[in-house]
Amino acid sequence: RPPTALPSPTSTATPPPTVEPSATPVPTPTMHPFMIAAMRELEYPGSAITIEGEFDRGANYARYDASYRSEGLKVYALLTIPDGEPPAGGWPGVVFVHGHIPPDQYRTGERYKAYVDRIARAGFVVLMPDLRGHHRSEGLAVSGNRDGAYTIDALNAVAALQAHPQVDAERIGMWGHSMGGGITLRSMVISSQIKAGVIWAGVVAPYPAPVQRWPRPIEGAVDTAEFWAAVSPNSFLADLSGPLQLHHGTADDSVPIAWSEELVEQLEAVGWRYEYWIYDGDDHNLSKSIPLAMDRSVAFFDRWVKGE
Repeated sequence: RPPTALPSPTSTATPPPTVEPSATPVPTPTMHPFMIAAMRELEYPGSAITIEGEFDRGANYARYDASYRSEGLKVYALLTIPDGEPPAGGWPGVVFVHGHIPPDQYRTGERYKAYVDRIARAGFVVLMPDLRGHHRSEGLAVSGNRDGAYTIDALNAVAALQAHPQVDAERIGMWGHSMGGGITLRSMVISSQIKAGVIWAGVVAPYPAPVQRWPRPIEGAVDTAEFWAAVSPNSFLADLSGPLQLHHGTADDSVPIAWSEELVEQLEAVGWRYEYWIYDGDDHNLSKSIPLAMDRSVAFFDRWVKGE
């Protein structure tokens, strides 16, 4: 038999191992950045909120042109702060996530004005980011249904709001419409910092439904059940950070109401707390029902974020 290699008598080094044939090295798989597990590994530090200017006041609150940092990018935002002294611990806050609007048409504070006003008048600090690439915000606009960048902006907005000296860091909610509703659902299975979420006409179907409806690929996606489950927040509903309230109109021709209904079934299956409001004959923006739907939204935040 061949001799076994031995160390030199004068050497104190550890003997080299016997050479054995080895299998072809298998590279360590990397997670796709859109996967929930990958996004949970990121940090979302936010930053201090900078006041860039002032807008016209609301009925009982100030409106500011503001900004914060997300992945080093300057993200502009609308910030509202109630009048008067904040309660002990600070005001409750809501991060308001807009839906798809062509980035070159977007303007800070112009869209969703009535929606933000209703939440602000109820005594919440509201931070509504102009997601990256929109209007003056730095960075490239992406698709919030195919890329995690907007979710990163939303979660950094949560941290920025928590850091505001007039805000209670333990009382933060999130409101999202359409694409922003999908971002809200995704944010709430990534972070534990969001006490309740309100979703209007949300892109909340499990994948691949969203990319099938708007057929643009996710870069690097693998068309397998395992991949789609890993990027779908619906696979992680038992990890939601708080209760959900869903709103959808039956005449929505942009986002199918069946997506909200499917999410309700999934929430039932995991025993999660939710409310689901249906608006007969109403459209994607709930145009016929805004006052009622906003009253319901505020009541939900009053209960689960304010703690009333």
